[in-house]
Amino acid sequence: MSSSVLLTPERLAQARVLVVGDAMLDRYWFGSVDRISPEAPVPVVRVTREEERLGGAANVALNVKTLGAQCTLLTVVGDDEPARRLRQLLEEQGVSTVLGRDPKLYTIVKLRVIGRSQQLMRIDFENQPEHEVLQQMLTDYERVLPDFDAVLFSDYGKGGLTHIPRMIELARAAGKPVLVDPKGSDYSRYKGATTLTPNRAELAQVVGSWRDEADLHRRAHALREELGLAGLVLTRSEDGMSLFDLAGNDPAKLAHQHVPAQAREVFDVTGAGDTVIATLAAMLACGLGLREALPLANRAGSIVVGKFGTASCSYEELFAKETT
Repeated sequence: MSSSVLLTPERLAQARVLVVGDAMLDRYWFGSVDRISPEAPVPVVRVTREEERLGGAANVALNVKTLGAQCTLLTVVGDDEPARRLRQLLEEQGVSTVLGRDPKLYTIVKLRVIGRSQQLMRIDFENQPEHEVLQQMLTDYERVLPDFDAVLFSDYGKGGLTHIPRMIELARAAGKPVLVDPKGSDYSRYKGATTLTPNRAELAQVVGSWRDEADLHRRAHALREELGLAGLVLTRSEDGMSLFDLAGNDPAKLAHQHVPAQAREVFDVTGAGDTVIATLAAMLACGLGLREALPLANRAGSIVVGKFGTASCSYEELFAKETT
């Protein structure tokens, strides 16, 4: 039976994904550029339109919801205007929330200035959450964990996942698949997860540069074994995606599945990784394995790169070829 037959909208609607991580508010200022500033050699942007979108872990949660699965976002935000706006946008999209609040925290905002259809500048507003808030986040996590079919950690290195080793341990003990979008060079904190989804640059930062495909396979499988992963998913931009796992769960049989990228005009790669891991999480929450979920995640990623900014992919878009 094909994945498209198994994955009806009704089946997806029953799947429950908990997204944990660093949520952000993406703000866009669009305008025209007609001259260079007399104060400095920079363009003057006359802003004509503003737009706000969910970013970071909030965009991951939106992607899960857009596919048709149930989703709850667990994160820490400040007690400020961006936090209120973030909550409002999540409510409008039907994403449930468990939001820890820290009055000393600036809710993460990424402001992008767009002129002549090009990003001219990005301005980030952020600081680190307090330890006490993160401890409360762990308590909330333990409380809601039993209600979900899969757990997705979206790590942007902003301090919201201090307790991720314990969180992974709890999820695996409860039999939940755990997916991690990793950050940084220390992947030991993700030990025991079901899968990680690094891109090429992120993986090279951890295992070193590889000479060829055979060397990549050796390094990827070594990392997978070291961390106890069921599989390692490598996102490779225009080269598609690769899964490194075991054939039939046999530790003596190393396996590799590659899905080539689908030909599509690339408009904006912002958030494509969010879409990929969100799709994987929704599929695993439905009971699919990594090998079944991989081509669907690859297709979803190829769809969103044809859209501007952080975007998401619907069930109808994902299965358009099968349903038309």
